[in-house]
Amino acid sequence: MERFINILIVDENKTNQKGLKEILSGGGNNVLLANSVEEAITILHQKEIGILLVNSDNSSQKATELLKLKNHQSKNIYKIVMTADSVSGSKMVKGINEGAVDFITIPFNPNLIQAKIEVFKALFYKDQRITELLENIFPAAVLEDLNANSKFNPKRIENGIILFTDFVDFSLKARDIKPLRLLKKLEYYFTKFDEIVERYKLEKIKTIGDAYMVLGGVTENHQEPEVRACLAAIEMRDFMRNEKEIALALNRDYWEVRIGLHMGPLVAGIIGTSKISFDVWGDTVNIAARAEAVSKPGYITITKNIANAVQEYMLLEQRGLVNIHKRGGSIEMFYLIELKLEHSLYGEGKIAGTALRLKCGLSSIDFSNMRKACINLLKSLLPEGILYHDLSHTYNVEKAAVRFAKLEGIDQESILLLQTAVLYHDAGFIIQYKDNEKFAVQIAQKTLPKYGYSNEQIEVIVNIIASTAANNSPKTLLEKIMCDADHDYLGRADYFTVVSKLRAEMENFGEIMNDETWINFQLHYLEKKHLFFTETAKNIRLHGKKARIEELKTQLSTFK
Repeated sequence: MERFINILIVDENKTNQKGLKEILSGGGNNVLLANSVEEAITILHQKEIGILLVNSDNSSQKATELLKLKNHQSKNIYKIVMTADSVSGSKMVKGINEGAVDFITIPFNPNLIQAKIEVFKALFYKDQRITELLENIFPAAVLEDLNANSKFNPKRIENGIILFTDFVDFSLKARDIKPLRLLKKLEYYFTKFDEIVERYKLEKIKTIGDAYMVLGGVTENHQEPEVRACLAAIEMRDFMRNEKEIALALNRDYWEVRIGLHMGPLVAGIIGTSKISFDVWGDTVNIAARAEAVSKPGYITITKNIANAVQEYMLLEQRGLVNIHKRGGSIEMFYLIELKLEHSLYGEGKIAGTALRLKCGLSSIDFSNMRKACINLLKSLLPEGILYHDLSHTYNVEKAAVRFAKLEGIDQESILLLQTAVLYHDAGFIIQYKDNEKFAVQIAQKTLPKYGYSNEQIEVIVNIIASTAANNSPKTLLEKIMCDADHDYLGRADYFTVVSKLRAEMENFGEIMNDETWINFQLHYLEKKHLFFTETAKNIRLHGKKARIEELKTQLSTFK
């Protein structure tokens, strides 16, 4: 698996910059250059930097300022100080004291530098993995408190939302199914629930057997948590209903889910000393569990507190008073049926419309359903002769585009527009092989409005798609990333496997070449026509592209 890292060199000496970049190029290193501390700080705020190399000889005071810098972008950076003062060692010692983890002496020792960088790259990737694991265990707000204060103080929330799901007759089903298959089935459903919860900016607390617990309005600051929780519940229920329909059509067993929600006061905190966990306590948890327990299979039950907060947007059915076991007393409850059609994106009562999504602090677009529909379109309608511009190519370009965009510091909303353009950029092959881009644009323009894309967003997407046409040149950074991602394979080790598919596809559409002509065709494109546009692609793929050119020239020499 390829891994990539941004390495920032801060040095006003151009010779040092050039020398270090030559030493560090390749191996997934995206080497960035800054001539001053001010320029470096700008880059640090724009991009995630893994390793920072600072020349302390240029300006000791400013270098110290950079080494001491503390912000959300620099907290996990491995900082290395560079100096020609290797005799006294004072600048090295000062750099270490100010936050550097190592030093490099000038003039450079390439082997030593490469060895040191590989060590800190490995540590950076390990940090990333640890962070990912921790983010799957604790909410982001809790992690921030733990990092800053080494503890998380219990918090009382007046209007926290608890959502519970539970599978109907799970114990009976578990008795008749093999344990491994049972676990895989649970994992399948819970993974889908995780996706939904993340999309609506809620927080999964835990699973307890077949029960799934979600928190809203406690660990995040997004608007309308009660509405977002109801939207998530509707999507969970509809997903399970769809699974049931498929199972019935295939004469298979199916699972059903009950869902319950309540809003009220609760306490959130961390418990334990060795195997610590984040949890919530209070009457609100018990009432939400009761709402789930009394719900019918395939239904969502909400309490009056939730109903009062969402009745403007949701269709509800009154259930009356429901007794709360153990606690005593009763609470008025309702069935959550669906969204009111005027607040629904497709007029179906399932997915929130653009205005409601924006009010909840969600993306204005329904990217998830758009992506599914586009992939199904490509799967079902791309001609059989399309062997290179197939679905696997779309997946590869999407992966490369997201990777480049993150290294370039692109925001999440813009990444979604970029991904949308990637998904549609080869859809024109459904209609015509030549000049396919203009047909891809037409399909996107016709399709995207129903998924909540605005005219401005569609214009950005259309321009990104159009930039991939043979005679066009990308202008914006998103367009440049698209073009580089589309040709990412030119610098990869699997180049010859990929172009063999391209050759077979071209033959299917009437462009047949002998082996020598085919090699010349590739060389002409690589040397005379193709360009990488972003610094990221140049840093990561240009070396590999040059290697492919030399390999092709070696192949061509056998014909002489």
